[in-house]
Amino acid sequence: MHKSLMAVLKTPVLGRILLGVFRTKTVLGYIHGPLSNMVKWLFSSRETTNFTYDLEELNTRYLASLIADITNIEFSLAMAYIAEIEEDKEIRQHIIDATSESDYSFKADTKVKFGRRIGWYAITRALKPRSVIETGVDKGFGACVLTAALKKNEEEGYRGQYYGTDINPRAGYLLSGDYANYGHILYGDSLETLNSFDGLIDLFINDSDHSTEYEAKEYNAIANKLSENAIVLGDNSHCSDKLLEFSLRMNRHFVFFQEKPREHWYPGAGIGISFIR
Repeated sequence: MHKSLMAVLKTPVLGRILLGVFRTKTVLGYIHGPLSNMVKWLFSSRETTNFTYDLEELNTRYLASLIADITNIEFSLAMAYIAEIEEDKEIRQHIIDATSESDYSFKADTKVKFGRRIGWYAITRALKPRSVIETGVDKGFGACVLTAALKKNEEEGYRGQYYGTDINPRAGYLLSGDYANYGHILYGDSLETLNSFDGLIDLFINDSDHSTEYEAKEYNAIANKLSENAIVLGDNSHCSDKLLEFSLRMNRHFVFFQEKPREHWYPGAGIGISFIR
Protein backbone atom coordinates (compact mmCIF):
# COMPACT_ATOMS: atom_id res chain seq x y z
CA MET A 1 0.00 0.00 0.00
CA HIS A 2 1.31 3.49 -0.92
CA LYS A 3 2.86 5.41 2.00
CA SER A 4 0.65 8.49 1.45
CA LEU A 5 -2.48 6.33 1.61
CA MET A 6 -1.21 4.67 4.76
CA ALA A 7 -0.78 8.10 6.30
CA VAL A 8 -4.35 9.09 5.41
CA LEU A 9 -5.76 5.86 6.85
CA LYS A 10 -4.03 6.63 10.15
CA THR A 11 -5.83 9.98 10.52
CA PRO A 12 -8.67 9.78 13.10
CA VAL A 13 -11.64 10.89 10.96
CA LEU A 14 -10.80 10.52 7.28
CA GLY A 15 -8.91 7.30 7.93
CA ARG A 16 -11.93 5.74 9.64
CA ILE A 17 -14.19 6.78 6.75
CA LEU A 18 -11.88 5.35 4.07
CA LEU A 19 -11.36 2.16 6.03
CA GLY A 20 -15.13 1.83 6.30
CA VAL A 21 -15.44 2.17 2.50
CA PHE A 22 -12.86 -0.58 1.93
CA ARG A 23 -14.57 -2.84 4.46
CA THR A 24 -17.99 -2.20 2.93
CA LYS A 25 -16.65 -3.08 -0.51
CA THR A 26 -15.34 -6.37 0.89
CA VAL A 27 -18.70 -7.22 2.47
CA LEU A 28 -20.62 -6.37 -0.71
CA GLY A 29 -18.42 -8.79 -2.61
CA TYR A 30 -19.89 -11.59 -0.51
CA ILE A 31 -23.55 -10.52 -0.44
CA HIS A 32 -23.96 -9.04 -3.92
CA GLY A 33 -24.75 -12.45 -5.43
CA PRO A 34 -27.43 -13.44 -2.88
CA LEU A 35 -29.04 -9.97 -3.07
CA SER A 36 -29.17 -10.11 -6.86
CA ASN A 37 -30.61 -13.63 -6.75
CA MET A 38 -33.18 -12.50 -4.19
CA VAL A 39 -34.49 -9.82 -6.53
CA LYS A 40 -34.73 -12.30 -9.41
CA TRP A 41 -36.45 -14.85 -7.16
CA LEU A 42 -39.09 -12.35 -5.99
CA PHE A 43 -40.28 -11.95 -9.58
CA SER A 44 -39.70 -15.46 -10.91
CA SER A 45 -40.80 -17.74 -8.05
CA ARG A 46 -44.05 -18.28 -6.15
CA GLU A 47 -42.64 -20.42 -3.34
CA THR A 48 -43.20 -19.41 0.27
CA THR A 49 -41.49 -22.30 2.06
CA ASN A 50 -39.51 -25.49 1.35
CA PHE A 51 -37.58 -23.61 -1.31
CA THR A 52 -36.34 -25.59 -4.29
CA TYR A 53 -33.15 -25.04 -6.26
CA ASP A 54 -30.32 -26.85 -7.99
CA LEU A 55 -26.92 -27.30 -6.38
CA GLU A 56 -23.71 -25.78 -7.66
CA GLU A 57 -21.69 -28.17 -9.83
CA LEU A 58 -18.76 -28.42 -7.42
CA ASN A 59 -21.16 -28.89 -4.50
CA THR A 60 -22.76 -31.80 -6.38
CA ARG A 61 -19.37 -33.43 -6.94
CA TYR A 62 -18.50 -33.06 -3.26
CA LEU A 63 -21.83 -34.72 -2.39
CA ALA A 64 -21.09 -37.61 -4.75
CA SER A 65 -17.65 -38.10 -3.21
CA LEU A 66 -19.13 -38.15 0.29
CA ILE A 67 -21.81 -40.67 -0.69
CA ALA A 68 -19.27 -42.87 -2.44
CA ASP A 69 -17.12 -43.00 0.70
CA ILE A 70 -20.04 -43.70 3.04
CA THR A 71 -21.66 -46.42 0.90
CA ASN A 72 -18.39 -47.89 -0.39
CA ILE A 73 -19.07 -47.37 -4.09
CA GLU A 74 -17.03 -45.71 -6.82
CA PHE A 75 -17.25 -41.95 -7.25
CA SER A 76 -18.28 -42.47 -10.87
CA LEU A 77 -21.24 -44.61 -9.79
CA ALA A 78 -22.37 -42.01 -7.25
CA MET A 79 -22.24 -39.37 -9.98
CA ALA A 80 -24.18 -41.70 -12.29
CA TYR A 81 -26.93 -42.07 -9.70
CA ILE A 82 -27.15 -38.29 -9.35
CA ALA A 83 -27.29 -37.86 -13.13
CA GLU A 84 -30.00 -40.52 -13.21
CA ILE A 85 -32.43 -38.50 -11.09
CA GLU A 86 -31.50 -35.17 -12.62
CA GLU A 87 -32.17 -36.53 -16.12
CA ASP A 88 -35.38 -38.34 -15.17
CA LYS A 89 -38.01 -36.62 -17.33
CA GLU A 90 -40.78 -38.88 -16.03
CA ILE A 91 -40.55 -37.76 -12.40
CA ARG A 92 -40.24 -34.12 -13.41
CA GLN A 93 -43.39 -34.29 -15.50
CA HIS A 94 -45.22 -36.22 -12.78
CA ILE A 95 -44.42 -33.56 -10.16
CA ILE A 96 -45.44 -30.74 -12.50
CA ASP A 97 -48.74 -32.43 -13.39
CA ALA A 98 -49.59 -33.44 -9.81
CA THR A 99 -48.77 -29.96 -8.54
CA SER A 100 -50.91 -28.22 -11.17
CA GLU A 101 -53.88 -30.39 -10.15
CA SER A 102 -53.43 -29.69 -6.44
CA ASP A 103 -54.78 -26.93 -4.22
CA TYR A 104 -51.23 -25.61 -3.80
CA SER A 105 -50.39 -24.85 -7.43
CA PHE A 106 -50.65 -21.10 -6.76
CA LYS A 107 -47.49 -21.16 -4.62
CA ALA A 108 -45.45 -23.72 -6.55
CA ASP A 109 -42.92 -23.19 -9.32
CA THR A 110 -43.20 -24.88 -12.69
CA LYS A 111 -39.56 -26.02 -12.75
CA VAL A 112 -38.54 -29.07 -10.72
CA LYS A 113 -35.29 -28.64 -8.79
CA PHE A 114 -34.16 -31.38 -6.40
CA GLY A 115 -31.47 -29.71 -4.30
CA ARG A 116 -30.04 -31.99 -1.59
CA ARG A 117 -32.65 -34.64 -2.44
CA ILE A 118 -30.31 -35.87 -5.17
CA GLY A 119 -28.25 -37.10 -2.21
CA TRP A 120 -31.26 -38.95 -0.80
CA TYR A 121 -31.74 -40.57 -4.19
CA ALA A 122 -28.11 -41.59 -4.65
CA ILE A 123 -27.91 -43.05 -1.13
CA THR A 124 -31.08 -45.06 -1.76
CA ARG A 125 -29.70 -46.37 -5.03
CA ALA A 126 -26.39 -47.32 -3.43
CA LEU A 127 -27.80 -48.80 -0.22
CA LYS A 128 -30.58 -50.83 -1.89
CA PRO A 129 -32.78 -50.59 1.26
CA ARG A 130 -35.70 -52.90 1.88
CA SER A 131 -37.44 -50.30 4.01
CA VAL A 132 -37.25 -46.51 3.89
CA ILE A 133 -39.00 -44.24 6.38
CA GLU A 134 -39.32 -40.48 5.96
CA THR A 135 -40.99 -38.50 8.72
CA GLY A 136 -42.63 -35.28 7.56
CA VAL A 137 -43.88 -35.76 4.02
CA ASP A 138 -45.37 -32.33 3.28
CA LYS A 139 -46.20 -32.28 -0.46
CA GLY A 140 -44.43 -35.57 -1.10
CA PHE A 141 -41.52 -34.20 -3.13
CA GLY A 142 -39.00 -36.29 -1.22
CA ALA A 143 -41.36 -39.27 -1.32
CA CYS A 144 -41.35 -39.19 -5.11
CA VAL A 145 -37.56 -38.96 -5.23
CA LEU A 146 -37.16 -41.89 -2.84
CA THR A 147 -39.74 -44.11 -4.56
CA ALA A 148 -38.17 -43.30 -7.93
CA ALA A 149 -34.93 -44.74 -6.52
CA LEU A 150 -36.77 -47.79 -5.19
CA LYS A 151 -38.31 -48.28 -8.61
CA LYS A 152 -34.86 -48.35 -10.20
CA ASN A 153 -33.61 -50.70 -7.49
CA GLU A 154 -36.41 -53.15 -8.23
CA GLU A 155 -35.38 -53.20 -11.89
CA GLU A 156 -32.03 -54.46 -10.61
CA GLY A 157 -33.64 -57.11 -8.40
CA TYR A 158 -33.81 -55.21 -5.10
CA ARG A 159 -37.33 -54.65 -3.83
CA GLY A 160 -37.88 -51.91 -1.27
CA GLN A 161 -40.80 -50.12 0.34
CA TYR A 162 -41.22 -46.47 1.33
CA TYR A 163 -43.18 -45.34 4.39
CA GLY A 164 -43.90 -41.67 4.91
CA THR A 165 -45.33 -40.29 8.14
CA ASP A 166 -47.26 -37.05 8.53
CA ILE A 167 -49.84 -35.66 10.92
CA ASN A 168 -51.54 -33.74 8.09
CA PRO A 169 -54.12 -35.95 6.33
CA ARG A 170 -53.65 -33.92 3.13
CA ALA A 171 -49.90 -34.45 2.99
CA GLY A 172 -48.25 -36.47 0.26
CA TYR A 173 -50.40 -35.57 -2.72
CA LEU A 174 -47.39 -35.94 -5.04
CA LEU A 175 -47.01 -39.62 -4.11
CA SER A 176 -49.42 -40.93 -6.71
CA GLY A 177 -49.44 -42.86 -9.96
CA ASP A 178 -46.65 -45.39 -10.42
CA TYR A 179 -44.71 -43.95 -7.46
CA ALA A 180 -47.48 -44.99 -5.09
CA ASN A 181 -46.72 -48.61 -6.00
CA TYR A 182 -43.50 -48.33 -4.01
CA GLY A 183 -44.74 -46.62 -0.88
CA HIS A 184 -47.56 -45.04 1.07
CA ILE A 185 -48.22 -42.49 3.80
CA LEU A 186 -48.91 -43.42 7.43
CA TYR A 187 -51.00 -40.59 8.83
CA GLY A 188 -50.80 -39.60 12.48
CA ASP A 189 -48.17 -38.51 14.97
CA SER A 190 -44.75 -39.64 13.74
CA LEU A 191 -43.60 -40.85 17.17
CA GLU A 192 -46.65 -43.03 17.57
CA THR A 193 -46.14 -44.41 14.06
CA LEU A 194 -42.45 -45.13 14.66
CA ASN A 195 -43.10 -46.79 18.01
CA SER A 196 -45.65 -49.11 16.43
CA PHE A 197 -43.58 -49.85 13.30
CA ASP A 198 -42.88 -53.58 13.15
CA GLY A 199 -39.74 -54.35 11.22
CA LEU A 200 -36.18 -53.25 10.54
CA ILE A 201 -35.36 -49.87 9.01
CA ASP A 202 -32.60 -49.63 6.42
CA LEU A 203 -32.87 -45.92 5.66
CA PHE A 204 -34.44 -43.32 7.95
CA ILE A 205 -34.94 -39.65 7.11
CA ASN A 206 -35.97 -37.15 9.77
CA ASP A 207 -37.86 -34.25 8.20
CA SER A 208 -40.91 -33.74 10.42
CA ASP A 209 -41.44 -31.41 13.39
CA HIS A 210 -38.25 -29.34 13.39
CA SER A 211 -38.07 -28.83 17.14
CA THR A 212 -34.85 -30.37 18.43
CA GLU A 213 -36.72 -32.17 21.22
CA TYR A 214 -39.05 -33.94 18.80
CA GLU A 215 -36.17 -34.76 16.47
CA ALA A 216 -34.27 -36.44 19.31
CA LYS A 217 -37.36 -38.45 20.26
CA GLU A 218 -37.63 -39.77 16.71
CA TYR A 219 -34.04 -41.03 16.76
CA ASN A 220 -34.67 -42.69 20.11
CA ALA A 221 -37.80 -44.35 18.72
CA ILE A 222 -35.88 -46.02 15.89
CA ALA A 223 -32.64 -46.80 17.75
CA ASN A 224 -33.47 -50.49 18.20
CA LYS A 225 -35.15 -50.85 14.82
CA LEU A 226 -32.20 -50.01 12.60
CA SER A 227 -30.74 -52.81 10.49
CA GLU A 228 -27.04 -53.63 10.71
CA ASN A 229 -25.91 -51.21 7.99
CA ALA A 230 -28.74 -48.70 8.27
CA ILE A 231 -28.19 -45.06 7.37
CA VAL A 232 -29.97 -42.21 9.13
CA LEU A 233 -30.36 -38.84 7.43
CA GLY A 234 -31.18 -35.63 9.28
CA ASP A 235 -32.79 -32.81 7.34
CA ASN A 236 -32.44 -30.50 10.32
CA SER A 237 -28.74 -31.02 10.94
CA HIS A 238 -27.73 -27.59 9.63
CA CYS A 239 -29.25 -26.11 12.79
CA SER A 240 -29.49 -29.07 15.18
CA ASP A 241 -26.90 -31.38 16.74
CA LYS A 242 -29.37 -34.12 17.69
CA LEU A 243 -28.27 -36.55 14.99
CA LEU A 244 -24.65 -36.02 16.00
CA GLU A 245 -25.53 -36.70 19.64
CA PHE A 246 -27.49 -39.81 18.63
CA SER A 247 -24.56 -41.06 16.54
CA LEU A 248 -22.06 -40.58 19.35
CA ARG A 249 -24.32 -42.35 21.81
CA MET A 250 -24.95 -45.27 19.45
CA ASN A 251 -21.30 -45.57 18.36
CA ARG A 252 -22.14 -44.52 14.80
CA HIS A 253 -20.19 -42.25 12.44
CA PHE A 254 -21.56 -38.81 11.59
CA VAL A 255 -20.80 -36.39 8.76
CA PHE A 256 -22.58 -33.32 7.48
CA PHE A 257 -23.04 -32.11 3.91
CA GLN A 258 -23.69 -28.38 3.42
CA GLU A 259 -25.72 -27.37 0.40
CA LYS A 260 -24.64 -24.56 -1.90
CA PRO A 261 -27.69 -23.60 -3.98
CA ARG A 262 -27.04 -22.40 -7.51
CA GLU A 263 -28.25 -18.88 -8.30
CA HIS A 264 -30.50 -18.63 -5.25
CA TRP A 265 -30.57 -16.25 -2.28
CA TYR A 266 -31.16 -19.05 0.25
CA PRO A 267 -27.82 -20.16 1.81
CA GLY A 268 -28.88 -23.80 1.78
CA ALA A 269 -29.56 -26.46 4.38
CA GLY A 270 -27.84 -29.83 4.23
CA ILE A 271 -27.81 -33.52 5.08
CA GLY A 272 -26.70 -34.97 8.38
CA ILE A 273 -25.60 -38.57 7.80
CA SER A 274 -25.29 -41.20 10.52
CA PHE A 275 -23.83 -44.54 9.46
CA ILE A 276 -21.91 -47.64 10.47
CA ARG A 277 -18.49 -48.20 8.91
